[in-house]
Amino acid sequence: MALPKANRLKSRKDFQAVFREGIRRHGSYLTLRALKPLCSTKLSLDTATQTTQATDLRTLASTRIGISISTKVSKRAVVRNRIKRQITVALHNLLPKLSPGWRLVVIVKPTAAESKCVSPQFLQELEQLLAQAEVFDGNS
Repeated sequence: MALPKANRLKSRKDFQAVFREGIRRHGSYLTLRALKPLCSTKLSLDTATQTTQATDLRTLASTRIGISISTKVSKRAVVRNRIKRQITVALHNLLPKLSPGWRLVVIVKPTAAESKCVSPQFLQELEQLLAQAEVFDGNS
């Protein structure tokens, strides 16, 4: 079960912005990088600026999430992909609870592969990290 296209963080520019400006929260298996939405919109008569603001508002409508898992976690792609699928399922369950406009990157630590971590553990840790970062609806 993949995340909806509107909720995927895809571009390198977005990943770099989250890593450069986002807040960090650490768990035993995962690290969460979160970048708050931009709430300020400037009024301008320029139509080009208005169209860019319209696209910015559309991207703010959904929280976008990316998953980063390095070969340091496991050299085997099968293991990395299994972990990525488990995290995706956990995120899919949490998606309705998230505030709109956030950009999130979930980074998997090598301890996730070593300890044979399973989906409920990922779900619990993600809930904890998202609560710490105040990403849940009503917290920001």
